[in-house]
This record gives sequence, C-alpha cells and structure tokens, in this order.
Amino acid sequence: MTQTRAPRLLVIILNYRTPQMTLRAVEAALADLPKAGEIVLIDNASADGSAEVLLREIAAHGWDEGGKVRFVQSPVNGGFGAGNNIGLKSAMSDGAAPDYFYLLNSDAFPDPGCITTLLDHLENTPKAGMAGSHVRGDDGLDHITAFRFPSIGGEFEGAARIGPISRIFHKARVAPDLPHQAAQVDWVAGASVMMRARMLEEIGHFDETFFLYFEETDLCLRAARAGWDCWYLPRAGVVHIGSVSTGMKEWRRIPSFWLESRQHYFVKNHGRLYAAAALTARLAGGALHRLRCALTGRPVQDPPYLMRDLLRFGLGLTPGAVPAPRHRPATEDRT
Repeated sequence: MTQTRAPRLLVIILNYRTPQMTLRAVEAALADLPKAGEIVLIDNASADGSAEVLLREIAAHGWDEGGKVRFVQSPVNGGFGAGNNIGLKSAMSDGAAPDYFYLLNSDAFPDPGCITTLLDHLENTPKAGMAGSHVRGDDGLDHITAFRFPSIGGEFEGAARIGPISRIFHKARVAPDLPHQAAQVDWVAGASVMMRARMLEEIGHFDETFFLYFEETDLCLRAARAGWDCWYLPRAGVVHIGSVSTGMKEWRRIPSFWLESRQHYFVKNHGRLYAAAALTARLAGGALHRLRCALTGRPVQDPPYLMRDLLRFGLGLTPGAVPAPRHRPATEDRT
C-alpha cells in the first residue's frame, strides 16, 4: 500500500530590527510545526546587528540541525512583499519544492494547532488558495484581519463613519465584523496566512512596487480573479503584538509608503478613472466626517494632513508631500 506523503510546508518569518521578538516567533512556530515543515528566517537588511543575534541564537538552540531553521540575509530592504518573496522563491532544505508557504509576522505567535488547522483546510479544500488566522492582541482583543476588497463605496463609508451611511453601504464596508465560523472572505492580513504553492505558481508572488500595505490585498485580488478562494479560519489563532517594526502606533502623519501603496493598488487593479472616483469618494466621506465633528464637538479621527496628502498623491504631486518615515519598516502590520 502506497503511503501518502506529508505536505511540505515552508514557514517564512521576516525580521527587521526586532531580533528578540523574532526569536520568540520562531520558537512558537517550531512548537506548532508539522512533520514536513521547515522555517526560513529572513533578515530584511536590518543593519543593526540583528543578523548576528539571530545566527548565534539559531545555532545555540540547535534549530539549524537538519535544516529545520535556515537563515537568509537580504542585501536590501525592499519592504514586506520583497522580503517575503525571498522566502516564496525558496525550496525545502533537501531541494524539494514546498507545497505550502506560511507567512508569520515576527511579532506573531501561533496557538497550538494553528498551523495544522490552516494546513488541513487547504489540503481538504482544493479551490482554497490561501487561509488566514484569527488574530488577537496580547491583551486578548480581536484584531480585524478578514476584509472586503477596497471599492468606491467602501472608501466613502470608511471615511464618513456615519451610521446611516454605513448601513446603506454595509456590503461595501472594507472591515466587516469577523465571522465566527470558517468563511470565505475577499482578503486576509499577512500577519498569519498560509498560501498554496500551486496558486503562487499561477498568479506570481507579491508585487514589489508595494513597499508596505496593500500588497496582500493585491495578491488576494489576483488570486480571486484566477479562481482561487481565500478563507478566514477563526480556530487558527495567533497572538500578535503589533506595530513593533513599523512604529505605526507612533505615527502622527500617514507616511508616503501607505499613500503610494493605496494609489498603486487602485490604479493597477481598476484603472486611473476608478482610482480618481475612489479618491473623490474618500475625500467626500472625509469632508462629511469633519462636518459632523465640527457640529458635535467630537475630535476628528483622521491623522493630520490626511485629506491634503491623499489629494496630492491622487494628483501625482508626491514629491515632498509627506516627510520620510523614521525608518523604513519591513514587516506588515495593520493593527
């Protein structure tokens, strides 16, 4: 009787200047790794001594034995997609091609059984190209990680934040309530997501034009257009610290890379006319939000200069529009 081969899984963890946190993620992933699983740990040109720390600790723990954990140094920081593409182009330690890839943020820690739950679902659902986790913070609060694709209606609803408008445009809302059961969704966040290698062979890897943000949205849209389904699995849980590499919680102004990514997403996938309509909807919704805040005395929820910066990027007036970020982050995070 022929024995079925265990599916080969390659876990990809991308580090940028958070070596101790990354080592925690590696340890958590190893504890949940299936039989035919390995980890490739990529340092995204941290240039802060991270590589030396990671190499030393990998060897000290014996994680490199049998190719269980491999370290790769990226010569440049090309962003989240470019860094993960290094892993997506990698083979297993014996040279065999992986059947699945699992992207795990360097500040995310899988619960016991998380990786197997994602893997089993893809194995048993032939049309599933990817599956994402339920993500919660270390405070136990849910993170929204299952989304609808951005649209003109979604841009207007999300910017307006007014009850009647949200009810009218509820089917366009980009971040709906999380499903309580396994469900097909448009796209999932990249903090913990498993992808089928055959799907990636068909649609390609991350578009490296996106430095940070919208890259997994774009990948999921390409997958959907090619007939692949995306799933959200609440039973596959991870704890996600959030904003460790990006410094997002300290942002006082939306950085250029987010604005660039948003504009590129709409133009690439829907054309310039649609992108202009989406921008107009976003600005109109934002104007209504500000009007409501002025009338009620509530604080405006948008970062400073957001409306102006969106307009400048939409018109192609990008030089000098937004100050350069404190550092060029390399790991994706929306929470």
